[in-house]
Amino acid sequence: MEPVIWIIIILVLAIVVFGSCVKVVPQAQAYVIERVGGYLDTWHVGIHLKFPIIDKVARKVILKEQVVDFPPQPVITKDNVTMRIDTVVFFQITDPKLYAYGVESPIMAIENLTATTLRNIIGDLELDETLTSRETINTKMRSQLDAATDPWGIKVNRVELKNIMPPAAIQDAMEKQMKAERERREAILIAEGEKKSTILVAEGKKESAILEAEAEKQSAILRAEAKKEATIREAEGQAEAILAVQKANAEGLKFLNEANPNEQVIKLKSLEAFTKAANGQATKIIIPSEIQGLAGLATGVTEAIKK
Repeated sequence: MEPVIWIIIILVLAIVVFGSCVKVVPQAQAYVIERVGGYLDTWHVGIHLKFPIIDKVARKVILKEQVVDFPPQPVITKDNVTMRIDTVVFFQITDPKLYAYGVESPIMAIENLTATTLRNIIGDLELDETLTSRETINTKMRSQLDAATDPWGIKVNRVELKNIMPPAAIQDAMEKQMKAERERREAILIAEGEKKSTILVAEGKKESAILEAEAEKQSAILRAEAKKEATIREAEGQAEAILAVQKANAEGLKFLNEANPNEQVIKLKSLEAFTKAANGQATKIIIPSEIQGLAGLATGVTEAIKK
């Protein structure tokens, strides 16, 4: 064989060997490297070189958070009710070396550990507590699983109870209980509605009576005020009439005073006054002697004027 062919073969083998020694670790992964069967190093993101033959990639580890859905597990509650519960575990590998060498089949180990932990927790709870304490059960399981898997380089971030499946007889009893509870709540709501309706009707009647009484009160006040105003106006009218009469009398007296009447005129005016008084309902009138004489004088004057 010609030397050129040997050179080409050697170059090809060198390229193949070199290529096998160059490793590129992608994002969110880690490679566990062994040398002659023993742990050597953990490679993270980037380009790495290894010695041929004596170094090898023992395990490729995913560092992203992972989700495992385990099948339903039979568990028994404190009051001896058997049910089936399936769980979902969210975990993340934090130490690739511990994950590679800590336990054989880590996923299977987590599944068995989850089942035993769940049985221990549910065994301390009764059926009603199990159905109403999901959050408490999740917290306890996460805490215990995280502590147990820490030596394996695994961190349990969250545990969720996916389904809780009690026996068929228990489900029927629960449905009947829920139906009875719904009917009870419905009856309570109806009774409360009728009570509120009765209260509203009574309050409406009360307010109506109050408004009617208030209206009557206002009406009486208005009538009294109107009557009072009419009385005041009548009194003012009478006062004005009296004032007018007094003014007229005063004007007459003033006129007489200004006219400087003599004694005979005054006596005549007095006679006229008594004459007017005689036209009333009185049956007897006493006339002073001075006016009687004046009356005779007036009669004589009148007859003289007629002649």
